[in-house]
Amino acid sequence: MILINLLPHREEKRRLRKQAFFAGLGLSVVIGGLVVAGGFAVQQQMIANQQSRNDYLAAANRKLDEEIKDVSALKAEIESLKARQRAVEDLQTNRNMPVYLLNELVAQTPEGIYLSSIRQDGRTVMVTGMAQTNERVSEFLRNTGNRSTWLERPELLEIKVSAMAQKDARNPKRLFEFSMRLTLKQPQDVAAAAGGASAPAAPKATGAAAGKVGGAPVAAPQS
Repeated sequence: MILINLLPHREEKRRLRKQAFFAGLGLSVVIGGLVVAGGFAVQQQMIANQQSRNDYLAAANRKLDEEIKDVSALKAEIESLKARQRAVEDLQTNRNMPVYLLNELVAQTPEGIYLSSIRQDGRTVMVTGMAQTNERVSEFLRNTGNRSTWLERPELLEIKVSAMAQKDARNPKRLFEFSMRLTLKQPQDVAAAAGGASAPAAPKATGAAAGKVGGAPVAAPQS
């Protein structure tokens, strides 16, 4: 027997295909929503982790800033202590400089020179005096420039015939007034030149330093 389907099978197939299409479309929307939601959740977790790291770094930076401030304060205190130490050392050194100066002038001033004034301003020493001849002044310059331990760079500023000798024309003996500039070396320079590690001890003022230089009285150095 032959069976003939008289139902509208084509419309039924179209309906089924349409239902399958909408079902697939709905499933795709659901899957897409789940993917978007999962990506959003992952992104938020990454943002939260990064924010946590940023907070940790910010806290570490604040801690380092505090430590840097402490180190800066400590360095400033160390520099202050070093400055005080240098001030004390300079004060101790400056106390001995006039003794070094007078002893060196005693050793380097030749006979025939009378020192009338010694003025010290820091490391610069101004010396004025009287000399029997120009050769005596030249010898004084050579001694302080080549042989002196504490004096250097002698510079003759002026030399002239003494005013007293000019007035007394009957006296054939002529005296010369002179003034010169000297530089007093630093103790560390003297110690380095001598091969020592520290500044030399202050010598005791000799009788000549306290009384005469080159056979005549000498004035104490003025600062």
